[in-house]
Amino acid sequence: MRQFLASAIGVGCAAVLAAPIALPANAAEHTAVRSSAVPAPVAADTASAVSGTTRTIPLVPFSLSGDSLDRGLVTPERENAATGSGLPPQAVEPFSLVGVTWDDASAPLPGSVEVRTRAVGSGSWSSWQALEAHDDDAPDADSAERLSSSVRGSTAPLWVGSSDAVEVRVAPAASTGGAPAALPKGLRVDMVDPDGPVPKGGGVPGGTRPNPGPPAPHAGPEPQSGPEAGPQPDPEPQSGPEAGPQSGPEAGPEAGPESGPESGPESGPEPDSGTGTSTDNGTATGTDASAGEAPEAQTLPFEVDTPDGVSNEEASSYANSDVAAANATEIAAEENATKVGPPTYSAARPRIVTRAGWGADERLRERKFLYTGKVLTAFVHHTATGNNYSCSQSASMIRSVYRYHVKSMGWRDIGYNFLIDKCGTIYEGRAGGVTKAVMGAHTYGFNNHSTGIAVLGTHSASKPPTAVVTALARLTSWKLGLKGVNANGSNVVTAGGGKYKAGTKVRMKAISGHRDGFNTECPGAKLYAAIPGIRTQAARLQGR
Repeated sequence: MRQFLASAIGVGCAAVLAAPIALPANAAEHTAVRSSAVPAPVAADTASAVSGTTRTIPLVPFSLSGDSLDRGLVTPERENAATGSGLPPQAVEPFSLVGVTWDDASAPLPGSVEVRTRAVGSGSWSSWQALEAHDDDAPDADSAERLSSSVRGSTAPLWVGSSDAVEVRVAPAASTGGAPAALPKGLRVDMVDPDGPVPKGGGVPGGTRPNPGPPAPHAGPEPQSGPEAGPQPDPEPQSGPEAGPQSGPEAGPEAGPESGPESGPESGPEPDSGTGTSTDNGTATGTDASAGEAPEAQTLPFEVDTPDGVSNEEASSYANSDVAAANATEIAAEENATKVGPPTYSAARPRIVTRAGWGADERLRERKFLYTGKVLTAFVHHTATGNNYSCSQSASMIRSVYRYHVKSMGWRDIGYNFLIDKCGTIYEGRAGGVTKAVMGAHTYGFNNHSTGIAVLGTHSASKPPTAVVTALARLTSWKLGLKGVNANGSNVVTAGGGKYKAGTKVRMKAISGHRDGFNTECPGAKLYAAIPGIRTQAARLQGR
């Protein structure tokens, strides 16, 4: 394989912006589906070309003085009254995930975005749901992908389940002078259907959609707290502020932070006066090109091309050939830790559903794999897609996020290295090999020397299920342990921008939340509070 100098990607979860938009009361009750006066849907691609579809509709200006979004649509004589943007109720082809995007990835969206949808076959509309606006989810400023014309700004996507109509409203926040702030140009709603026809050779043997099911029992050493992540029924329905448009489950028992040496308030990382990249556990920071890491003299990050005649599906499978057979839909859990190189401390690998296992259409992604140096930090995220999904829908949800990242936001692949659903099932994310140092797109300024793990759901007010906490401990203990990194330690890393000025040396805990590397609410207050306990569990699994 040939190696190329590549660009970095810096991405992550989103900060929550303004409060819900206040339109007149009868606007919220308006359920008639509009079939005219708005732009027609545009299909970004067709189901015959790839599995699933992404359809978009441009948003239109509206007047907040109108008695509803529909009646407030701007006409030439009312143009001066337009202060917002939106989409009246619109019947569309079925979709399951929705978000709002705009032209300039560097432009913030200074306001609030809400959507509501109509479930297929129900005839009834959901309540208005707020979307989190992304100002941290964009490629690094100096990367080729940042300069690409295909990269767009975006909100976090929202999983709504099978729906056939949508309504959107975007209201700007007040600027310093009191006037409404300018909204970014090119606003549109993106609707993703992840379950179109499976293409021939689309990465799923037999052309069927996989259902990975619950995690397999783990035979390695157990955390001293947290239940076994064996087969679990879909959890009970959730109630509360994050209950989304559909009635659906929130997973089982909840797990807050553990007691332990780091269970107090999280203080976050601090700039470090040292130089270079080091660890506090005495391990070397050298790299191994054969393991998908940059050799010492290699400029980071670096690309490895897929040879001519090798399909993306074959390449993704081959990247895991050290741990799985060709075309495997899952990577089996280890009974005991496999020693990779000299580290004394390591942990057993958990079961991981591969990209083939969750049905990735490999033709969507960039053909080249992107690698960084030794993984020193595991950043924990939540996808902010809502909690109203069942574990049987997890694969569809991941296909939707993948398609949204690539087709709607213009990234090279799904941004996260791994994903975990509410039942504790672990999924491979960005292609390149689960044991390798794949460069993700998850934490702006800190994508080098890191891996990004996203929990499917929203955990601002909802505690993560115990199965999630356990899966995070198992995954981080194994991934960090491959190179002997102490899961309960910290490392000095160099910031690439964002929360810290580029070039700043920052001491970052080996398991950190997204907010530790960027000014964001992610991974949600409740999931962030669980991270100290996750560190403790992960270190125990490493034999520390």
